[in-house]
Amino acid sequence: MRTPAAPLLTALPLALAAALLLTVPAAAAGPPGGTGSDATTRTGEPGTRLYTPDANPGAYDQARDLLRHGQLRDAAGILAMARTPHAVWYGDQTPAVVEREARKVVREATGQRSVPVFALYNVPGRDCANYSGGGASTTAEYTAWIDAVARGIGKHEAMVVLEPDSLALLPADCGQDDAEGTKTAARYTEVNYAVDALEPLAGTKVYLDTGHQGWHSVNSIVPRLIAGGVERATGFYTNASNYHTEDANTWYGTLISSCLAYTEAGGDTADCPNQWWPRADAQSWLDANVDADPARMKRFVTDSSRNGQGAWTAPAGKYTDPQDWCNPPDRGLGARPTTRTGDPLHDAALWIKIPGESDGLCLRGTDGPEDPERGTVDPAAGAWFPQQALELVRFAQPPLF
Repeated sequence: MRTPAAPLLTALPLALAAALLLTVPAAAAGPPGGTGSDATTRTGEPGTRLYTPDANPGAYDQARDLLRHGQLRDAAGILAMARTPHAVWYGDQTPAVVEREARKVVREATGQRSVPVFALYNVPGRDCANYSGGGASTTAEYTAWIDAVARGIGKHEAMVVLEPDSLALLPADCGQDDAEGTKTAARYTEVNYAVDALEPLAGTKVYLDTGHQGWHSVNSIVPRLIAGGVERATGFYTNASNYHTEDANTWYGTLISSCLAYTEAGGDTADCPNQWWPRADAQSWLDANVDADPARMKRFVTDSSRNGQGAWTAPAGKYTDPQDWCNPPDRGLGARPTTRTGDPLHDAALWIKIPGESDGLCLRGTDGPEDPERGTVDPAAGAWFPQQALELVRFAQPPLF
């Protein structure tokens, strides 16, 4: 009489675990490096927190599969990751669709007393037509799309991460421009238009692209920010979809903000210290040359979604093109999203990249089709990548649990 009941007794704990996991509330934005359990994190106004959009369906599929195999801790980790505040990405939708979707998100966020983060990714020639190529066909098409986003957001609160790689990767940087620099000039026009359409909205803060601290020097990116209209934006962001540590990111952001203030006061960008100076020397220079009130300086946000283990260094001499940004192995989730950073220049640590989604097909200079570092064919950019998702959970720093 006991034998038929055995499968039921085995399934019951798993079913209970599944029910518990699926009723875990979306994680609130917690203090720096915290676990996301603090629901009172402030953005300057009482009662606000960062918004958690619907998760990639692949996260739930993976959690259910892990649960079926008795890997309860990993399943809980995937769900905790998926239900932590992260950016809502828009790109390629028609103006009508993006307006409707943005309006729905801000209304839902307002009802939850939370602030959404929008990553807008539709600039013409984005990503130099590489892994995430696409975007609007013309400047006119792009400005109409931005106008639709602005209508969707309206008077609601929102943080806008404007066009990743738009300033760090100009058309002139990848051979897409003509001799007159027509496309690069258009890029600056497009970014400026977006700033002017979005920043004046009652509750919107716009941040411009800087790439990351392993890419452009402070002296290189500051002129691009100025040309992109940063003086009319809240500030800038760094490390979007990358892996550099929060310490490196915040130092880079501090140097950029300080150089912007120095330049605004009449200084030469070339004189500014960059991220490769000895830190003590750079700090001494800032102390001697930048006396701006932090409240009047440009602020920044960082992407801490996948930087718990820092950047990946490929084995020396193994690959002709290591693609260290592309689905590197054994990375981990970083600091949980928060607007309470303790730094007057650092508005927030955010999960801009949706952790668990692939960076694209990584060949690392080989003929492929497999990623030679992983021995698998990586999913297309934006598709759920279970192998990487599990690594992010297991190597999270600070740990998820």
